[in-house]
Amino acid sequence: MTQPRPLRVGMVGYAFMGAAHSQAWRTAPRFFDLPLAPVMAAVAGRDAGRVAAAAEKLGWESAETDWRRLVEREDIDLVDICTPGDTHAEIAVAALEAGKHVLCEKPLANSVAEAERMTAAADAAAARGVFSMCGFSYRRTPALALAKRLVGSGALGTVRHVRAQYLQDWLADEDAPLTWRLDRAKSGSGALGDIGAHVIDAAQWITGQGITGVSALLETFVKERPVGGDFVGLGGAGQAGGPKGPVTVDDAAVFSARLDGGAVGVFEATRFALGRKNAMRLELNGSEGSLAFDFEDMNSLWFYDAADEPNAGFRRIQVTEPEHPYTGHWWPVGHGLGYEHAFTHQAVDLVEAIAAGRQPAPSFADALQVQRVLEAVEASAADESRWTKV
Repeated sequence: MTQPRPLRVGMVGYAFMGAAHSQAWRTAPRFFDLPLAPVMAAVAGRDAGRVAAAAEKLGWESAETDWRRLVEREDIDLVDICTPGDTHAEIAVAALEAGKHVLCEKPLANSVAEAERMTAAADAAAARGVFSMCGFSYRRTPALALAKRLVGSGALGTVRHVRAQYLQDWLADEDAPLTWRLDRAKSGSGALGDIGAHVIDAAQWITGQGITGVSALLETFVKERPVGGDFVGLGGAGQAGGPKGPVTVDDAAVFSARLDGGAVGVFEATRFALGRKNAMRLELNGSEGSLAFDFEDMNSLWFYDAADEPNAGFRRIQVTEPEHPYTGHWWPVGHGLGYEHAFTHQAVDLVEAIAAGRQPAPSFADALQVQRVLEAVEASAADESRWTKV
């Protein structure tokens, strides 16, 4: 039996997203028959000791302290970018111009201008058979992929309403420390870009409708936070009585929207919703039915078929059947999947697209459109919620 040729991966960044991506690269070839064999060749980070420890812990063969060196290496075929948004454009453009495929975490960049530059580089590289993808991993959640399948089949009829929320609470403590996610220079925005981008992408992808205009509010509830303390997970505990620094991003984003297929939408993103840990929610109402999803119950999709009247009501679909998206590669029916599986599915889809010589989705152009929505939301919020076209 002929062994698939290797796809040698170099990853930049090794924190939260780096760990998730590492798990995906380790796992994908063990549960899916891939046309290329991912090799975890190198990971890059600025601190020599920490990146060496991360390489050993996460399963990378070697470590680099300069991402430029990683991009230059001849034994790297694909660069996986898991860094804060302020570095995405420089790394991605350099990698594409060096002939490396690119996987870049979302949001694509910190500005539309940067995203446009990345998309232009991606288009030029694609003409040479070098491909890129943005990591909107929730597209690979089986229940959301099934939701897209149902909408595409016409099960909802004409989609009229979109309600999309991403609710977390890890910043609700006013003494949580000041991290890079609260620094606009590094992150680009707060809840809007960090988690709001996910529901913007998911809503547009599932409905097949693009957002054309918005009216928005942004709010920063806590203006200063401790600059030191214990950093745990995304947040942690700030240093009591220590110095504080300014929060320069939004804590919450709320906006209404019109979509180009005729639907209207309401979107919300916050990291202050006490009790909501990772409630990425989507509800669609159409002329023939509705569906609803909440990531905190990620193996379920709720579906309402108007044809069921008079015995109307939402019914729960347990998305673990072999015919459901991705699930047939894993466990027996009823044995659910978790957060990390979406990243594995993302790696699988990217590898298969590269091997087939086709553009993987979402492309940088898709991610640029999300970036334009983010920009419109910020512009509207800065102008007394004035209606703003995307």
